[in-house]
Amino acid sequence: MNPTITAAEIARLAGVGRAAVSNWRKRYADFPAPVGGTSASPEFDLTQVERWLRGQGKLPELATADRLWRRVAAASETSAAGLAAVGELLLARQHGQRRTADPHLKPLLPDVDALTDELGPQAAFDELWQRFSAPGPGRQFATPDDLADLMVGLADVPGGTVLDPAAGSGATLRAAARAGCIEADGQELDEDLARLAGLWLALRDVPGEVGAGDSLRADAFAGRTFDAVVCHPPFGVTNWGHEELGYDPRWEYGLPPRTEPELAWVQHALSHLRPGGHAVLLMPPAAAGRRAGRRIRSRLLRGGALRAVIALPSGMAAPHGVPLHLWVLRRPAADAPSPVKVLLVDAAEIAVTELPARVLDLWRSFNAAHDAEVEEIGFARAVPIVDLVAEEGESDVTPARRQFALGGEQTREQYLRLMEQLNALVGGLPALMPQVTPAAGDTSVLHTSVTELVRTGALELIGPIRSTTDAGDTSAADGAGGLPVLSADDVVEGSGPSGDGSQRLSQQVELVAGDVVVPVAVRQLATRVIDDEKGLLGPNLYLLRPNPAALDPWFLAGQLRTSANQRQAASLSGSMRFDIRRAQVRRLPLPEQREYGAAFQRLETLESTIRHAALVSADVVQLAIDGLAGGSLLPVNPKQ
Repeated sequence: MNPTITAAEIARLAGVGRAAVSNWRKRYADFPAPVGGTSASPEFDLTQVERWLRGQGKLPELATADRLWRRVAAASETSAAGLAAVGELLLARQHGQRRTADPHLKPLLPDVDALTDELGPQAAFDELWQRFSAPGPGRQFATPDDLADLMVGLADVPGGTVLDPAAGSGATLRAAARAGCIEADGQELDEDLARLAGLWLALRDVPGEVGAGDSLRADAFAGRTFDAVVCHPPFGVTNWGHEELGYDPRWEYGLPPRTEPELAWVQHALSHLRPGGHAVLLMPPAAAGRRAGRRIRSRLLRGGALRAVIALPSGMAAPHGVPLHLWVLRRPAADAPSPVKVLLVDAAEIAVTELPARVLDLWRSFNAAHDAEVEEIGFARAVPIVDLVAEEGESDVTPARRQFALGGEQTREQYLRLMEQLNALVGGLPALMPQVTPAAGDTSVLHTSVTELVRTGALELIGPIRSTTDAGDTSAADGAGGLPVLSADDVVEGSGPSGDGSQRLSQQVELVAGDVVVPVAVRQLATRVIDDEKGLLGPNLYLLRPNPAALDPWFLAGQLRTSANQRQAASLSGSMRFDIRRAQVRRLPLPEQREYGAAFQRLETLESTIRHAALVSADVVQLAIDGLAGGSLLPVNPKQ
């Protein structure tokens, strides 16, 4: 059976809009007939479509890797499954075998062979991997390579064995292989991602295996220990097995509360370490201070297992709007002295290019000197463990809360740096304004409502969904499974999805690039166009998904935010709530919509920059107050 393709995929293949494909079907009698799907969403034979497009001169010439990747994606249920199937073919080629392909992939064999002859199996897989891992709607968010390299550097893996119990597509295992580990093993819940991670290692002859399964409930490496564990666990998954794993021997530092799944992963990692080995886990910042986890954090500190917490800059990994933490842990050796300090590093304001070298040097000197004195004001401090566990039992290890205040010299330097940043922001504002001109003549145009746009198929309206904590509500979906949740505050503040995914939602709606999100209840009507954020729609939000052949998302977002719609869609009964279905949108051809949309997008960038400048201004004011009060800054009389 040949691979099939939808009308939307045909449009992407030919580089046109969906409306063009619809016109081709009506105008050309020889356009391939559907071979499956439904009348509303037909599917076509990919080979027939490519032949027709090529005959019409509508199929761009593609490199072998691009052509193969498009066919792989179209022929497979998921892109991960398709790449894994082709990867197994390439591994067989590398071993000199001519393995029989899955029948669905047989049409791809000529391109597989051509790419293998051109690049070799390993490089061919890398080319396809780049296309698989490119950011985009619906793509898995892997741990970025630079962050994975930092984690592996902290774990000190050269010449050792490494485990990643939440391997994903294998980012940390690839980093361990680059760093010179002698064996890399892993486990991943998603079977296709586990296959991909294992194939990457196998094509490079790196010893190890990556199994599929739930590491907490069905540990594939039970009883085995490793020199290092490096892991980016899923965040906020509260159905991690709390009830059935209550007496598990891994909980050496205490049974993790149901709401603290990350502390279950911490102890799982420690259980797989040989004495003296290190584990590095990427953690949400809330895990450093939540009250529910204070007893386990206290025991980790007292037992010498938690050795460092490093606060990272925002944007280093998903969810990109949250400054994540790295926890460095050690399996205490029986004959080693108990540590008396823990290293807390606040690198949230450090440039990403400078961060790896600076953090690695600091950690290695602290670790080698066994609790060395560290005190870099505003950046890092070796804090006595007794101080952390004695504070009303909180054991809060958030780095920013444990740094000494800036001294006079640091205050001056930071003040000058922030002033430069503020001047650059304010000075760039005029360039962000879109160029506009007064319209001449009659400016009246026809409008239509959001309800009418939905009825005609130009727009899909989803939500608002509910958040529920009622265990008896069978309509509630499970937690977000690691995906961050977009909230109304995120929309208003222009930030990425920030919810940790622990809340139960009545429906799980994954955000897609081009979606327009509108809060139900805010003081002023707000909109947000989704770019490449990975996350779920939160409660009390409308999601409007435009048909790209009919509506430009930025045009739609700008139209919804007008003062007229503020009045039209608002209900003043008790609180300010908006029924976005009543909002009005101008009727304009798509090319004109895009022109307006570009202007609206520039205004959104201007608004975001002004918001950023306001935050920087607040920091500048506070630093100026501190500096003037402390004597490190002097007032200048403007009359002098």
